[in-house]
Amino acid sequence: MPIRYIIKQFLLPPGGLLLLLLLGWWLRRRMPRLSAACFWAGLGGLWLMSLPIVVEWSAKVLEREPPLAEAEWTQLAGRVDVIVVLGGGRDRDDPAWGADQPSPMALERLRYAARLARASGLPLLTSGGLHFGEPPAEAKIMADTLKRDFGVDVRWQEGESRTTWENATFSAKLLEPAGVRRVLLVTQASHMPRARWCFEQAGFEVVAAPMGYLGVPNGRPAGGWLPEAKAVWQSGMLLNEAIGLLAYPLAYD
Repeated sequence: MPIRYIIKQFLLPPGGLLLLLLLGWWLRRRMPRLSAACFWAGLGGLWLMSLPIVVEWSAKVLEREPPLAEAEWTQLAGRVDVIVVLGGGRDRDDPAWGADQPSPMALERLRYAARLARASGLPLLTSGGLHFGEPPAEAKIMADTLKRDFGVDVRWQEGESRTTWENATFSAKLLEPAGVRRVLLVTQASHMPRARWCFEQAGFEVVAAPMGYLGVPNGRPAGGWLPEAKAVWQSGMLLNEAIGLLAYPLAYD
């Protein structure tokens, strides 16, 4: 298992917040004030992350790219050369399907990419590597899903990448020999700023096709002020994007 994954799980919420709670319990006798600070920081962080209204507010900060108007879909062939859809995880060994399947987030991207491909006639590239080193690659799973469930063929599969930076750089290796430099990028709206930056650094001209917006009215009871399990996962995803936006220019510039 990659050490990067282990560190990320321990430091990012909810792992980091759970560690704060554990630290607060461990220090309760020797350093009661610090113990109380750790406890309330961990508990308060978990409570905030569980609120849909916090997800909504946080997403508005990250979701900078406007959606692509449906009226533009048929005119994309003159602006870009290929649709690139980024991997969003996979679910392992679902017995109903008899094989690994795209995660719900990845499936949302594939559905949008399929509509764009049918409307524009543009070729597709799927990008996503191995899940903790175990085949098949996400790119292949996505290509199979696009073919079998949406009736759309994939021309290129980039199956080596493990990060958004590698999505961009390995896609460039595949597309450069074909003279492709203009891409329509499909990913979650919160992920788009970091993804665009990576692909532009790799030398691409990028037209953004964001989807999966979270910075919209949450529609929950009490305006989203009641805790919800799904919000914890969404908050963690948004925090990961915020950290990535700060860290990537330092790591790869």
